[in-house]
Amino acid sequence: MSIRCNIYAAFSATLLKEIDALKKNPLPFQSQVFNTLMTSGAQTFFGQEHSFHRIHKYSDYQKFIRLHQYEDLLPYIERIRRGESNVLWNQPTPWFAKSSGTSGTKSKFIPLSSDSLKQCHFKGMRTLLAVYLNNNPKSKLFNGKGLTLGGSCTIDKEGAGQIRYGDLSAILLTNAPRIAEWFRTPPKSIALHDHFEEKTTRAAKLIATQNITNFAGIPSWNLVLLRKVLAHTGKSNLLELWPNLELFMHGGISFEPYRKQYSRLIPSPNMHYVETYNASEGFFALQDNPLDPAMLLLPNVGIFYEFIPLKKLNEAFDGSFVDFDTMESVQKGVDYALVISTNGGLWRYLIGDTVRFTSLFPHKLIITGRTKLFINAFGEELMIDHAEKALASACNQHGALVSDYTVAPIFMGTEAKGTHEWLVEFEQPPADLQLFARDVDKILCTLNSDYEAKRAHNATMLPLRMLAVEKGCFFRWMQRNNKLGGQHKVPRLSGSREYVEALLALNRQIKKINA
Repeated sequence: MSIRCNIYAAFSATLLKEIDALKKNPLPFQSQVFNTLMTSGAQTFFGQEHSFHRIHKYSDYQKFIRLHQYEDLLPYIERIRRGESNVLWNQPTPWFAKSSGTSGTKSKFIPLSSDSLKQCHFKGMRTLLAVYLNNNPKSKLFNGKGLTLGGSCTIDKEGAGQIRYGDLSAILLTNAPRIAEWFRTPPKSIALHDHFEEKTTRAAKLIATQNITNFAGIPSWNLVLLRKVLAHTGKSNLLELWPNLELFMHGGISFEPYRKQYSRLIPSPNMHYVETYNASEGFFALQDNPLDPAMLLLPNVGIFYEFIPLKKLNEAFDGSFVDFDTMESVQKGVDYALVISTNGGLWRYLIGDTVRFTSLFPHKLIITGRTKLFINAFGEELMIDHAEKALASACNQHGALVSDYTVAPIFMGTEAKGTHEWLVEFEQPPADLQLFARDVDKILCTLNSDYEAKRAHNATMLPLRMLAVEKGCFFRWMQRNNKLGGQHKVPRLSGSREYVEALLALNRQIKKINA
């Protein structure tokens, strides 16, 4: 291990001991977090309004605090943005992470306190690096630069100029310790530039001359930057530029559809890929074992976790189901909607993700989808986890590579029986698209019993339809809708045809131009 890595490993010794302890039993950590949240929350307007002084144990919390979605907390968030203090958290909230999600609806402003930045986001990243160096004692990670791009930040005009909002990546870069700038690139003047295409062009020219050992971010947007680097230099792969490249820390979307593309860009058996679960609301989990795709849930970062069995979610909304699970009571193999209470001031907040535990003690999970990002038009309950796995498996069988895709139902009113329509942009198309689509359909049947039942003998659903759209179609759609940059994601699954119809129209335009 390099001298710099040894120094970091020495500083991380306490973290590693804590990780060993939480793997054996995360419950004391969650108990401590819960008590801290209740003490701090009682000093806020929200806490006084919701009788935090009567909360002495978790069952009290269930009794007095209902499930919240963003719209429920919006009045409090607007008060903070206007300059009020102690509304949701008992410390100043100088930052809001602006997140548009995948729905294209009104932006969300997620409150970030100094506690949530330091004790959650930055501690999560330190934990990730400590685990990685512990797993890779010969690493030379800090001998070169880490590549990270941010979004942009702006002063919030709602208040008195004391609050700023922006992409989480930009907020983290802005608040990172000064020493971190020694180890990352490009400089903030480029990384925080608010024009995505100009930013990536300037970054590509600079980083092509540097010693990059690691990079982080969303797989799709990093591909855009890395391809610009290769186009600028004329190199065939990244190792010709960066022979010491060893780590990609990724999150935000599934990596599986992009794995082959990265293996071509970085043809090295020594390249490491580590998944993180780092959202605007918090740094929740990280992949601690490269041989296990599941991520270790972090109970020590100022977040108290609750879990609603997905089949009970509608009951939770109307208040008839209140007995949520915690890390003490969760079970393996159950799809849960994740609920969090945070040291940023989110209280019993439905984050919108669905997760499934693969092991307990240690508590490790995988992300299975979004509470609003699935298709159940015919009772098929297609989760994004199934779609990703089926697509990746078919790509392996057919030697295909996918850049982007989205799926929507074709409703029964359109034809006698319903089905799903897949729009796929291929980096490398299969030789036979119809056979490829048939195999995706077959694999989905093996992964999802509800889908299989609806597809059996074409009883309710016909075989899925698949269209290969023109290259660049998804990028142009994102560009037209002002959704360029790492905080934006292509909507993978939708219960409506809004995105599919817009993409089909754009694809027809591109085909005419290319004809």
